[in-house]
Amino acid sequence: MRMTSSTSLKRRSPERDKAAPQHRRAAKAAAAVAAGALALSLTACGGDDKDSSGSPGNTEEAATSKVTLPKLDGTSLEIAAVWTGAEQANFKKVLGEFEKRTGAKVTFVPAQDPIINFIGSKVAGGQPPDIAMLPQPGAIKQAVDRGWAKPIGAEAQKELGENYSQGWQDIGKVGGKQYGVYYKAANKSLIWYNNQVFENAGASEPETWPDLLKTAQTVYDSGVTPFSVGGAEGWTLTDWFENVYLSQAGPEKYDQLAKHEIKWTDPSVKDALTTLAQVWGKPDYIAKGALQTDFPASVTQVFTGGDQPKAAMVAAGDFAQVNIPKSMKIGTDAKVFPFPAVGDNGPVVSGGDAAVILQDSKGSQALATWLASPDAAQIQAKLGGYLSPNKNVPNSAYPNAVQQRIAKALIDAGDDFRFDMSDQAPQAFGGTPGKGEWKILQDFLKNPKDVAGAQAKLEAQAAAAYGD
Repeated sequence: MRMTSSTSLKRRSPERDKAAPQHRRAAKAAAAVAAGALALSLTACGGDDKDSSGSPGNTEEAATSKVTLPKLDGTSLEIAAVWTGAEQANFKKVLGEFEKRTGAKVTFVPAQDPIINFIGSKVAGGQPPDIAMLPQPGAIKQAVDRGWAKPIGAEAQKELGENYSQGWQDIGKVGGKQYGVYYKAANKSLIWYNNQVFENAGASEPETWPDLLKTAQTVYDSGVTPFSVGGAEGWTLTDWFENVYLSQAGPEKYDQLAKHEIKWTDPSVKDALTTLAQVWGKPDYIAKGALQTDFPASVTQVFTGGDQPKAAMVAAGDFAQVNIPKSMKIGTDAKVFPFPAVGDNGPVVSGGDAAVILQDSKGSQALATWLASPDAAQIQAKLGGYLSPNKNVPNSAYPNAVQQRIAKALIDAGDDFRFDMSDQAPQAFGGTPGKGEWKILQDFLKNPKDVAGAQAKLEAQAAAAYGD
């Protein structure tokens, strides 16, 4: 069924895990598509940038405050992140405004995954960057445990208190002390698609996993490969798994597996991998060369080639927008629907990137303060492909109605979300190229028939990483 403005995706709230650690309580500010705006039709908003009714933007927009920053003439700073392409270019504009306001010089340092290893090599060489953007709560804890991270100062904490929910503040804490400023958030429970391909095929947006398989077959019958998968980057595959697992097994099991309280040989993991194999096990359903396709290319190839692209759909977070060609209008040519429900509930998986100070100074504290401000977030919000957990960023700052609805959900939604499971795991298991979960799922993409073998490997490497 094609979604219209009256269509509502009914997401039943998962049962709250009261024993969940602090980072899961970030739901107050982080559920990026729960019962809120994605319950509205994302695709019904077309390509319009504004909604004259006042929705999806806030009825009363938050005013942009001029954050107080010191003069830093002659100060040089380095900030490291794994961001590339348009995402890196857009972030550099945020840094450029900081330079204008303070007189400091900020150099972006391209980092490699896993960034915690990259930072370790810099620390060992006596030249750590002033700030690192860490994408995993586990990486923040590792940086603290190893004595690398420095606490966030009073000015940055003041910005956090004014602009962030308690949940987003807590997710950046270790031992009750603030170490991280979550500058960027992500909704990882989306599937983007080429609308022209869907229209040509007579395909409809699915709400359930069986519907997704039917839609894929309809697209395939029209002569277009259904899915693009960026399998060269293992995290894209963990996102697929997490969405299926959370929806199928439920939030309680998800939390247990995330903490390795149940084993990867558990029947619930077998069920999720078997479900994934319904797509991954059909070579004709996936664009050729998936294991050699990086994430940006996996998005681009859905939206290039006219009505005969290499694939019709790509499971990708909101940040995929920066890789969609500008010739394709968001909401008209490039549309999006929530990751379909496998079980009773649709999944809501989120992630984020936090600024962590590695060299404490007036300049690094000022940069952390800047990144905690709505002023900084607005700059990148206007460029697209970015979501801020900062509640004082005006909804109108986002460049199109699709993005505005997703951003509003980020702020408004309740406790329907779980943080990316692989980001919660030890880096050796959940965040290292060519190792752990990333490598095993890449192998599983290559041979989706070996469910038991994949489970055994996942459990062996998880047990080693968690120290069980």
